[in-house]
Amino acid sequence: MGTVYRARDLFLGRTVALKVHRKRPNEQGLRRFLQEARAAQSLSHPNLAATYDAGSEGEHYYLAMELVSGTSLAAIVKGGPLPWPDALAVGLQIGAGLAKAHHTGVMHRDLKPANIMLGREGIVKLVDFGLAKRIEAID
Repeated sequence: MGTVYRARDLFLGRTVALKVHRKRPNEQGLRRFLQEARAAQSLSHPNLAATYDAGSEGEHYYLAMELVSGTSLAAIVKGGPLPWPDALAVGLQIGAGLAKAHHTGVMHRDLKPANIMLGREGIVKLVDFGLAKRIEAID
């Protein structure tokens, strides 16, 4: 849906991931962008990448998100399967993040190894809610 850049939030002095549409999206693209921004901003959990800001500047729409330092699960498993204790730890964190999203009323819909980041501290973060859909919150 857009290009992701490493950027600097000059106001708060932090590095962020900045997803930008190169030009004003068509109606469907704008609807998907707003859906992603609204879904992502409603989530707060250690295993979900945080959303900081969304908006537009001229014809460009942007989404500022937490920059997750680490490696995607896709890159890690290219070297072979994870040892079972590591796979269990990763799986539990993925489950915790998804449970929070579902309880908040958000379905990720694009869960794949490329959208699962393993941080340097062992924290797993789910990223890219571009295909997320609002669902009835689970209580």
